[in-house]
Amino acid sequence: MPSEMEDKNIIRLSKRLSLVLRHAPESVGITLDRAGWVPVDDLLAALARHGARMSRDLLERVVAENDKSRFAFDETGTRIRASQGHSVPVDLGLSPAEPPETLYHGTVAAALPAIRAQGLRPMSRHDVHLSATRDTAVRVGARRGKPVVLTVAAAAMAADGHVFYLSANGVWLVARVPVQYLDLP
Repeated sequence: MPSEMEDKNIIRLSKRLSLVLRHAPESVGITLDRAGWVPVDDLLAALARHGARMSRDLLERVVAENDKSRFAFDETGTRIRASQGHSVPVDLGLSPAEPPETLYHGTVAAALPAIRAQGLRPMSRHDVHLSATRDTAVRVGARRGKPVVLTVAAAAMAADGHVFYLSANGVWLVARVPVQYLDLP
């Protein structure tokens, strides 16, 4: 069983990978390809040059133990990318998917005035992230404070022409969610 210190190290490394693979690849001197992939060897060498030495085994553990499956290896295991959540331009190559009747979005009360005025917007990301379960949305919202869970009429949105995508780790993605599709508190 991993020690608390090992768990904290995995979390710290996961956060570093999120920064590098989703938002700032240039911070360690790498370039993501059009689909967000980078060779594993290039990533490990770049991290080591920037004080975050990581073995291949440790990288595999970080990917496997990430609670939200944020990262994925390609089918050969030689490349890695973030599954979604990028603020840098990438094309994940996802196909449109038919959403369930409802999806959920976790947020905090402080965000509600803007959501009431403009709906859900991607902010600095490419898409709005939605969860298939209320429990997942609670965990997402809790990262920033006391969570508020919004219910999204996803099937109605899709029927009205909004396009949904399902990421490799089960996160639903859509360009925006207009107010009329939200059940707001």
